Amino acid sequence: MKTLPLLIIDDESSLRALLSQVLKLEGYEVFEAETASKGKEILAQERISVVVTDVRLPDADGIELTSELKVLHPDIEVVVITAFGTIEDGVKAMRNGAFDYITKGDDDDRIVLTIEKASEKAALRRQVRDLQRRVESKVEFSKLIGKSESFSKAVELAKKVAQTDTTVLLLGETGTGKELFAEAIHRTSKRRDRPFVAINCSAIPKDLQESELFGHKKGAFTGAIADKIGFFEEADTGTILLDEIGDMTPETQTKLLRTLESRTVTRLGETKPRSVDIRIIAATNANLKLAIEEKHFREDLYYRINGFTIYLPPLRERQDDIELLAHHFIAVFSESLQKNISGMSDEFRQFIKAHRWTGNIRELKNAIERAVILSSENVLTADLLPEDIRRPGSTSIGGNGIPTLEEVEREHMIKVLKQSDGNKSQAAKLLGVSSATLYRKLKEFGIE
Repeated sequence: MKTLPLLIIDDESSLRALLSQVLKLEGYEVFEAETASKGKEILAQERISVVVTDVRLPDADGIELTSELKVLHPDIEVVVITAFGTIEDGVKAMRNGAFDYITKGDDDDRIVLTIEKASEKAALRRQVRDLQRRVESKVEFSKLIGKSESFSKAVELAKKVAQTDTTVLLLGETGTGKELFAEAIHRTSKRRDRPFVAINCSAIPKDLQESELFGHKKGAFTGAIADKIGFFEEADTGTILLDEIGDMTPETQTKLLRTLESRTVTRLGETKPRSVDIRIIAATNANLKLAIEEKHFREDLYYRINGFTIYLPPLRERQDDIELLAHHFIAVFSESLQKNISGMSDEFRQFIKAHRWTGNIRELKNAIERAVILSSENVLTADLLPEDIRRPGSTSIGGNGIPTLEEVEREHMIKVLKQSDGNKSQAAKLLGVSSATLYRKLKEFGIE
């Protein structure tokens, strides 16, 4: 427990130094601030568990500060100390969320013991929060639905690598469940009780990627009005998922490579690196080898994250799983929408098995949710499906409609790749195209 960092806010330097020395001897990591504003800055950049604050501060009232800190940082515990203790102030401090109220001089023996109990409570609160998050997510391998050979192979690989700290690269089209796989790997790893932080790199503006991932110091750039903890520090001791890693800027890629090599992060505007104990899972729907050829992705970073690659097959390659997933989503949405839907008609089943599902599981889930919402019967019928799923041109090869030229070209390319055992140079020769053209087509068709 005593490894959790503490913050002392007191303008009396001698008392602050003495208390800090005592607590350090007890094994705590201690930060000091002489004002409330300085204390807030430290709280913004460090994972503080307990704050010890004086009542009379140069720029704030410690009792009012307690209420503010509990709103901004609900996981921390606040111990209020004062040289002029009153019953009224003590009651107000406790109402504002203080863990305890101690009078200097009278209760010196209590301070260390109180801080120890407050630290234990803060640690327990975080454990409970992490447990609630795990219970709410319930994402483990047993929850991943599928029995097709390609999907089962991906699950088995993920189960094996979960027991290690190896960096994992998840490849797959949008909607194939990369984040669910990443969380399942984390939840069955030795880091299961630690944070899991999922980041979509493509959703972060390019000029903010470094700041969001690695943090920044106040004044590091225009708009940096306070110190900020980055996602890597938030995930310390746990796992971070870098989804759509192919959308990282070159500058962020360089900094990520340094983090992978040194296991440290350096905030923007700072020079001192901070150690992080973290497992990295990367994911992308892009062809990173093509991105390397086009100078959009660093080759050395690719080999760093490519320690253990798992390919998540698209839904069209999991024909045996489509109906299984549909039944699962019917049950889920029937319960949440309080409807009694037991299944689907034969025509409904034929349409969903024939559709190409370019949006994969996410698209199927949305289609089933829509159908359940619109349904007034206990069986889903084909008329409840979106028009693009019922339109003949939307069906895949082997369905009821006529395949498009793009579908024919894509299927032929897959056959040639299988025939050449995934050797792209050989496949390009068999197809009579250049390697660059093949890579471009692979990216266009979403083939990994």
